[in-house]
Amino acid sequence: MSLTSDQMELREADIRKHYPAATAMLEGFDHTPRIGKGAEAPAQERSSGIGTRRRFRTTTPGLVTRSTARPEGVHLLARIEGAAADDALISPLQATVMNALRRALAIALAMGEAFSEATGLGDLKRANLQGSLPAARKTDFAELLQAEALTVGHVFANALAFLLGPHGTEVTAEVGEVEEILTDNAQLTLHGALWEMDQDIAAQASDDAHLVATVAAVAEQLMEKLGLRAQTATRTAAFTGATWRVEADDFTIRGFTPATRAKSTTLTMQFKKPNEVVGNHIAKYQAMRLAKMLMAYDFDRRLNPFAELGGFIFTFMGDGKPGTGKTTLIQMMAGLVHDYCQNAGYPFRYQNLSTENIDSYQGKSGQNAKAFINNIIDPTAIGFGTIDDIDQLAGKRGDRQSSAGQLEITAVLMESFAGANTVVRGNCTFGMFSNYPENVDDALRQRAGARFLVDGPQTREDYVDILALLMGKNHDIPLGDHELYAAQEIKRAVAASFESHARPHEDGLMRVFDQVHSQVGALDTIAKLGIYLKAIQQADERFTGRAIKNITDAVKVRAMDFELPDEWMENPDLFLFKPYDAKRAMIEDLRRPITVEMVIQEINRYADSEFRYADKSDEAAIEEMVRDLFRQEEAKRRYLDGR
Repeated sequence: MSLTSDQMELREADIRKHYPAATAMLEGFDHTPRIGKGAEAPAQERSSGIGTRRRFRTTTPGLVTRSTARPEGVHLLARIEGAAADDALISPLQATVMNALRRALAIALAMGEAFSEATGLGDLKRANLQGSLPAARKTDFAELLQAEALTVGHVFANALAFLLGPHGTEVTAEVGEVEEILTDNAQLTLHGALWEMDQDIAAQASDDAHLVATVAAVAEQLMEKLGLRAQTATRTAAFTGATWRVEADDFTIRGFTPATRAKSTTLTMQFKKPNEVVGNHIAKYQAMRLAKMLMAYDFDRRLNPFAELGGFIFTFMGDGKPGTGKTTLIQMMAGLVHDYCQNAGYPFRYQNLSTENIDSYQGKSGQNAKAFINNIIDPTAIGFGTIDDIDQLAGKRGDRQSSAGQLEITAVLMESFAGANTVVRGNCTFGMFSNYPENVDDALRQRAGARFLVDGPQTREDYVDILALLMGKNHDIPLGDHELYAAQEIKRAVAASFESHARPHEDGLMRVFDQVHSQVGALDTIAKLGIYLKAIQQADERFTGRAIKNITDAVKVRAMDFELPDEWMENPDLFLFKPYDAKRAMIEDLRRPITVEMVIQEINRYADSEFRYADKSDEAAIEEMVRDLFRQEEAKRRYLDGR
C-alpha cells in the first residue's frame, strides 16, 4: 500500500537508529513507582527441589549465566524469558513479543523525534541542558514535554497492540487499571508503561498465550488512558494534525486513534437470499440498498459519498412480532455484504452484541459494548453490527428492573450512535432489533435513524409463497393457481408500501393528521408540514427535534431511492475501484428530487412507529399497575384472614 496525499512517512532509517536505545530500555532500567503498586506473582506449587523460575541458559561456552536483575530494576527481556515453564530456549512467541516491544519503542522514539523537530522542542531541550532556557519559555517547555510524552506513549502502545494483533488467541488477560502513567517527559512515560507491563507479566503470564494477551491488554489500557488525557492537553496539534505511515509494518498513525489491521471476521451464519425473505417489503428493500451503499465506501478518503450526500443509514431499528423474519433479514443483509466484499477483496466484519455481553463486574458490560462498537466502526473494514433483542440487552433508564450492566450498555450505545464524538464515515451500519421496542429507552430508540417494520407475510400471496418456500422440493404437491414469488417483486411491493403511508396507520396519529388537514388543507408547503409536526409533538411530547432529524435523514435516503446496478458490484472496476470524486459524481447522477409526497410518507412512517411504541409502552405499564393492585388486594385479604 502506497502513501496517500494526506500521509507523511516515518522513515525506516529513522526508526532503526533507535533500536539500540530501545534494546537498552528493555534490558533494564531503574524505576521507582510513583503511582502504581507492585503486583506479586502468584505462587506456584512445585515438587521439592524444582525452582519456580526458569534457569537462564549459557550464552558463552565455559561460562555460567545468571540473572542480574535487581529487585528495584525493570528487566523486561529477562522477565519475558522467565515467564513460562522451565525451558532452556526462548520460545518463538516470546521472541515475537520481544521484537514487537523493541519495534514499538523504536517507532515511538522516532515519532517523538519528529514531534520535537516540528514544534521546536528540540531547541528548548538543548537550551535547558545548557542552562540557557529563558524564563519566559519555561511554560512552553513544560507543555511541549507533556505533549511529546502523550504522543510517544500512545504511539508505543498503539504500535505494540497493532504488531501483536495477529498473534492473539481466545485467551484474555484481566490486567486491571494501568496506574503508572507519568507524562512529565517521554522517557518517564515509557518507563512507567514498561514497569506496569513487567508487573503484569510477573502476575499473569504463565504461558505464551497469556504472555501475548497480557502485553496486548496493557497496551490497550495505556492507549485508552493516554487518549483521554490528550483530550485536555495542549500543544498536540503537530501530532494530531498529520497522518504518519510506517510502510514496513503497514501501520498508520492517526493521532490518538488506535490503529487496527484490516481483517475480516469468519462468518458461520446461514445466509439468506432476498427471495427467501417473504413480506417485509420496505425492510427488505432498504436492507438491500444499504448493503450496496456500504460498498461505495472509499478506503483512501475514508468516507462514503452517500454519507456526504446525506443518504446513508448509520443506525436503524427493526421491530416486529416474534417470528416475522428479523433473523432472516439479518442473514440476508449480512450475506449480501459478505458476498460483495469477497468479490471486491474488501475486509468485512459482522458482529452481534448479545445478552452474553452483560457482565456482573462493574464496568465490564460497558467495555464489552465499546469493544463491539470499535470493532465495527474500524475505518479499515466494512462493518455490520447487530443488536438482537435490544430491549433485553440495553436497560431503560429509570426502570428499577434494569441492571447496572444493562444501563452501562445503554450509555455506550447512546454515546456511540449520536454522541459528541460520533463520526459517520459510511463504512458501517448498526441494526437494533426487538420484538418489544416499547421497552427500549426512548432516547436510545430515537438514535435509530431509520425504522424497518418487520411485519412478516401479510397477504394471501405472501402466505402461499412462504409455505412453498419452507416446504422445499421434496414433495409432489401441485402449486395450484398461483404465480410463485410474483408478490415479492420488490419494486412493485415497495411502491405500494410507501404509498400506503400517505395516511397514518395508527389511530392516534390518524386523528392528528385529520385535524391538521381540516385546518390547513393539503400539506403541500414547508409551513403546513411544520404545523403537522408541531401537532404530533403536542400529542406525544417524545416527538422531539431528534425525531425531525431522523425524518429528514429518511427523506434524503428516499432521494437516493435507487439501487446501484448489480454489475457495479460484480465488476468492481466499474464503480468500487474508481476514485472518490468519480464515485460521488456517479451517485449524484442517479439522485432523485425530493417531493412533498416523500416527506409526508416519511413523517407518517416515523410517527406511526413512535405512536405504536408509545401505545404499547403505556398499555404495558397499565397492565403492570393492574397486576400490582391485584397483588396488593390479595395480600391484604390474606393478612386479614390470618388475623
